[in-house]
Amino acid sequence: MRGRDGYNESLFSTVRLEDFIAEDHPLRPIRAWINEALTKLDERFSAMYETDIKGGRPSIAPEKLVRAMLLQVLYSVRSERQLVEQINYNLLFRWFVGLAIEDAVWNHSVFSKNRDRLIEHDVVIALFNTTVDMAQAKGLLSGEHFSVDGTLIKAWARHYIGGCWSSGRRYPMVRRPPRPWTTA
Repeated sequence: MRGRDGYNESLFSTVRLEDFIAEDHPLRPIRAWINEALTKLDERFSAMYETDIKGGRPSIAPEKLVRAMLLQVLYSVRSERQLVEQINYNLLFRWFVGLAIEDAVWNHSVFSKNRDRLIEHDVVIALFNTTVDMAQAKGLLSGEHFSVDGTLIKAWARHYIGGCWSSGRRYPMVRRPPRPWTTA
């Protein structure tokens, strides 16, 4: 007997996004690691928004924006518009960012408006330093060898002129690695 080609959407759903993500998916440990690092930056996020209280609608959690931007890097998504589109229909992206299946995805302009705030409060540098500290504490770092993928170094180097980026804004340098790394 032939089955019917019909579609009947349920009014309520009891499915969790977690159920759609494979147990051995590579993003699972990355998400756990990033969530731990972002938790350590909670005070920085609170201070970031206390200085800018003007009322209006509630902002999007900066942790979600940082996770989304990390996905953009990991999956080479070319623009914020494409990233928002991916988050809208890709269950893996929704899960990683921390959006429920019924949550609305924000507008792409949210990234450009909040990027300056994240840069001003050195969130990315603090996140990098926190993840390095976590790796050091877990014994995952070693000074025995050093590997670099330099494919993008030349492309980014042309934007860096005389101690500041082409935008003219000076950015603080990333903290130097632990001492054992510097000895060959």
